[in-house]
Amino acid sequence: MVVRQLAGRGVRDQRVLAAMRWVPREWFLPPHLSGDAYRDAPLPIGNGQTISQPYVVALMTERLQLRRRSRILEIGTGSGYQTAVLAYLANAGKVYTIERLPDLLVEAEERLRRLGLSVETRLGDGASGWPEEAPFDGIIVAAAAPRVPEPLTNQLAPGSRLVIPIGDLASQELVILERAGDGDRLVQQQAGGVRFVPLISRLAFSEEP
Repeated sequence: MVVRQLAGRGVRDQRVLAAMRWVPREWFLPPHLSGDAYRDAPLPIGNGQTISQPYVVALMTERLQLRRRSRILEIGTGSGYQTAVLAYLANAGKVYTIERLPDLLVEAEERLRRLGLSVETRLGDGASGWPEEAPFDGIIVAAAAPRVPEPLTNQLAPGSRLVIPIGDLASQELVILERAGDGDRLVQQQAGGVRFVPLISRLAFSEEP
């Protein structure tokens, strides 16, 4: 998986590749799908949600450009697979993750404990972020929103990045926002088309453009 699907498609960050080698993707799937764990494809995890394909997980993580000892916010815990990759990379830093569906969060927490990873979890609307723990060195959103929720950009530290899929079920683009300079401006990049389930968020879908 790492050699062909990730490095072979342009993922170069050796720390990201090491994290992808270390995290057992089969642990984050329903038992009947464990044989498909290393296919480069999204797979269902229940509750209408999916685990992202390995390449997209690696790509989004690489685009965060995380430093060691990072404080990271993840929106959409899902199975916990992306969370585990981030926790490996955070080293002595900290990962905070928010999930909207309680059943998924309970299962993800158990998997993370089995791996010995310390992660702060919260059940709620991820579009609001985690303001009392801000600012963050990186924010990653594992579900698509029609636009970037303003609370998340407000919780970025200077020099840090937010990675989020923007769009609807028909068309989505992976967007990277960097709080540049002293933090007074946002620089946007696009990283190609993606396909994610919608973010479960009243706030994200009710904001004015």
